[in-house]
Amino acid sequence: MTTDVPTTAAGAHLLADHPALDMLNTGGLAYDGQRVERWRDDADVLEWLGKSGMLSEGAGGVARGELVDAARALRETVRTLVQARKQGQWADPELLNRFLRDGLTYDRLAWPDDGAPEIRQESLAQGAARVLQPLAAAAAALLAGGDFNLVRRCEHPECVYWFYDRTKSHRRRWCSMALCGNRFKVARHRQRAVGQPSA
Repeated sequence: MTTDVPTTAAGAHLLADHPALDMLNTGGLAYDGQRVERWRDDADVLEWLGKSGMLSEGAGGVARGELVDAARALRETVRTLVQARKQGQWADPELLNRFLRDGLTYDRLAWPDDGAPEIRQESLAQGAARVLQPLAAAAAALLAGGDFNLVRRCEHPECVYWFYDRTKSHRRRWCSMALCGNRFKVARHRQRAVGQPSA
């Protein structure tokens, strides 16, 4: 079976309703069983962070290849923790804690001459840790405070996307109707039309 799932950051779908789950959807097994990697280089990670609203200030100054390596490591760490949490099992949070510690931020009061005071977040972190800190913090918040009855995987048998079901009825089944819901319904209709049992 061929896939229409794009394999670049530009084609990454932001449909999980949580940035940490959208991060998980940037890599994994595609519909045809082959591995998809949307974070192929630092530019892909920066583009995805920008599209997802998770790009922090200070994205410059990262050694070439450092950001993509760190982002993939964060993603796989979070994937392990989310899967364990979903299954009601324990997993070691130390790797995520290392991302949080390395990207530690603090509040600073800024008071421009021509404006009102405001609180700005500052960081002593450098490189990839600084860039990925907001994403690591979002993942920690999900793991600690998310309702894992609402953290789900798409029900399409060939989809690996995760999402957070924020619908009013909490009956969301698909990563999106356009990607999987309609496709599943069309396939089921075709099976019925030819007399095959539905999936």
